[in-house]
Amino acid sequence: MSTKHEQIIRYIEGLPVGEKISVRQISKALSVSEGTAYRAIKEAENRGYVSTIERVGTIRIEQKKKENIEKLTYAEVVNIIDGQVLGGRAGLHKTLNKFVIGAMKLDAMMRYTGANNLLIVGNRTKAHEYALMAGAAVLITGGFDTEDHVKKLADELELPIISTSYDTFTVAAMINRAIYDQLIKKEIILVEDIFIPLEKTITIHTKEKVADWYSKKETTDHSRYPVVDLNNKVQGMVTGKDVIGQDPEVGIEKVMTKNPITIGRKTSVASVAHMMIWEGIEVLPVVDEHQRLEGIISRQDVLKALQMIQRQPQVGDTIDDTISKQLTNSKYAGEPSFTFEVSPQMTSQMGTISYGVFTSIVAESSNRLFRLQKKGELAVESMTIYFLKPVQMDSTLEVVPRILEAGRKFGKVDVEAFSNGEIVGKALMMCRLMER
Repeated sequence: MSTKHEQIIRYIEGLPVGEKISVRQISKALSVSEGTAYRAIKEAENRGYVSTIERVGTIRIEQKKKENIEKLTYAEVVNIIDGQVLGGRAGLHKTLNKFVIGAMKLDAMMRYTGANNLLIVGNRTKAHEYALMAGAAVLITGGFDTEDHVKKLADELELPIISTSYDTFTVAAMINRAIYDQLIKKEIILVEDIFIPLEKTITIHTKEKVADWYSKKETTDHSRYPVVDLNNKVQGMVTGKDVIGQDPEVGIEKVMTKNPITIGRKTSVASVAHMMIWEGIEVLPVVDEHQRLEGIISRQDVLKALQMIQRQPQVGDTIDDTISKQLTNSKYAGEPSFTFEVSPQMTSQMGTISYGVFTSIVAESSNRLFRLQKKGELAVESMTIYFLKPVQMDSTLEVVPRILEAGRKFGKVDVEAFSNGEIVGKALMMCRLMER
């Protein structure tokens, strides 16, 4: 039986794109309190089903897919640039495919402006009108208004005309930044992108017996299964270790591992890798907020995803990506090492290498050394930085990681950094290893 909260989310999901919704309307339509309706709308906004705009309200928008995440809806643009909607509100849910800066003569501007574009322009009424007729929305910079007949045209064509107090350069920078942030999110693979869904997941019921585990193993060739109750809630996990030597008539509830670690669909694959390394787990159940099973994720799925990320070209770079790109393979006194240029964005306000950047360099250089020696992926457990001397911007660091210990599950790495032949930093890192 689903909760009222879930019913509201499903109701919102089923609404046509572009539909306006309110707390009062949902409260009335589904006979729930306004507080429950408000919380569900906020959750729908987090999931990307709706967008709330000041002075306009909440609109059902198209949910982002991974492949078109770099595209924004006009509703999102309004929120990014803190805009005011002058007309064409019915089209706020639409997606724009590019924006055009109108800093040229009218006829030249129109050659570049087409359907589903966003023309960013000042107080040029003719340009506003022509852009709308070409199928493009309009963003007026500098806080200017437009004429009433243009607003009326925007309403008729269902194309938004938006005003913002920012100048054209600032607006373009803000939209670019938002797209860039979304591209970084696109790079982060989540459990929901790679997990095995419920319909393909083999489960064991709490009322079944050890004999049922053996028959499932024969037909599926798997040995690890989530244990669920009548409501499909995860009660445990059962593996070969649990059933070995047990009477076939013993109930699964008696031998299973109770209260297993579970994860949600929105957990990042990197976090799952850490969990699996830390706990020595091969399979994790994927559950909803009520602990109902939605699928499983295995160690092989996680390793495959991590390897895929490494092979993909970066689209939006995080600070760690930038540091990684600046580390290049080299040799120092015959040992494997990595060189690193200290660029201005890698420094603190004092103009010397940032402490955080140095910790990232230690982790990344150690990871690369383990990869070079085919010892698998690592997860940092602890790091001690013994000292870090001030390293000026534009200096070149020579980073030398040395593996002190490398067991099946644990590793210890000593990392030294040199600048102009002088030692400037030293760290010791303990890590756990995920075998390939």
